[in-house]
Amino acid sequence: MSITAKNIVKRFGKKTVLDDVTVEAPAGTLVALLGPSGSGKTTLLRIIAGLEVPDAGSVLYQDDDVTNQTARERNIGFVFQHYALFRHMTVFENVAFGLRVRKWPDQRVRDRVAELLQLVRLDEYAERYPSTLSGGQKQRIALVRALAPEPRVMLLDEPFGALDAKVRSELRIWLRKFHDEFHVTSLFVTHDQEEAFEVADKVVVMNQGRIEQTGTPAEVFEHPANAFVMDFLGNVNVFPVQLLNGRAMLGHIEMPLPYVPTGGDEGRVFVRPHELELTRHHDGSSSMAAKITHVNPAGSVVKVRLIVEQFGLMISVDMSPERYTFLQLTAGEVVFISPKKGRMFADEYVI
Repeated sequence: MSITAKNIVKRFGKKTVLDDVTVEAPAGTLVALLGPSGSGKTTLLRIIAGLEVPDAGSVLYQDDDVTNQTARERNIGFVFQHYALFRHMTVFENVAFGLRVRKWPDQRVRDRVAELLQLVRLDEYAERYPSTLSGGQKQRIALVRALAPEPRVMLLDEPFGALDAKVRSELRIWLRKFHDEFHVTSLFVTHDQEEAFEVADKVVVMNQGRIEQTGTPAEVFEHPANAFVMDFLGNVNVFPVQLLNGRAMLGHIEMPLPYVPTGGDEGRVFVRPHELELTRHHDGSSSMAAKITHVNPAGSVVKVRLIVEQFGLMISVDMSPERYTFLQLTAGEVVFISPKKGRMFADEYVI
């Protein structure tokens, strides 16, 4: 079943939270609503769920207009950030709750709950209470509880936001596998771009109540629609440039761009940390001297922080551990950096 939120407008008092927003989740897909706090993504999810009423626009489940239906009538599964498990109920009864409300026969309830608990490998916890579970276990119970009544759609609001990094990473993998088994059309809200890119089939980037870009994770990352999307999707270096005869110049350095927008004398070039080359020697006219202020070698990528004193710029460079070992970098050294790839957008903004 596909989900379409069409031309949605929502105001709280004088504040417009959603401004003519249209989002579509094709049948069987997992769609991420990605954006900073206050972008309107949770309000949009609640409107799709029937927990909020739009001031304008409509919500369609397939071809069925459900805009005026209650959440219960829509038959959705909703997963909250903080689990919302019933503390006085066992794990079994938490999962069974929605089925009992819908008056499923007892044997069917037992069979369905047993099937789901086995699926998430928590069948041995059936008679325990939520207080005895870890955060990751609680969230898995919350997910199967939402799935138990065989909902038409699944909606998840920051489902892993309350968990630590390791558990979040494990549950992201689990959720993707889970979705591939059931193919329930799902939307989930997140402000974590890594989470959205790892889990979703389609990403909708939101900002200040509007849609900035929609596409696959690869499309959004490789071809950001504007400066906001580029800057929001992880750390990025910003170089102020002068536009001269179709060239973007930072002092004497020409920035590598596929094209230079016309209609202005200055602009900004965006370069991701892994798109900067770092060497010990001056490499022609494209490199600039920079002093290393900090090196973080922990993890699969070494992060180097530098200052380009000539232009007063703080710069981040990501490199492989092998490259870092070869260069033997230390804080305080002067090295040379040169951009390998840059992007420039006609629309400037202040984040």
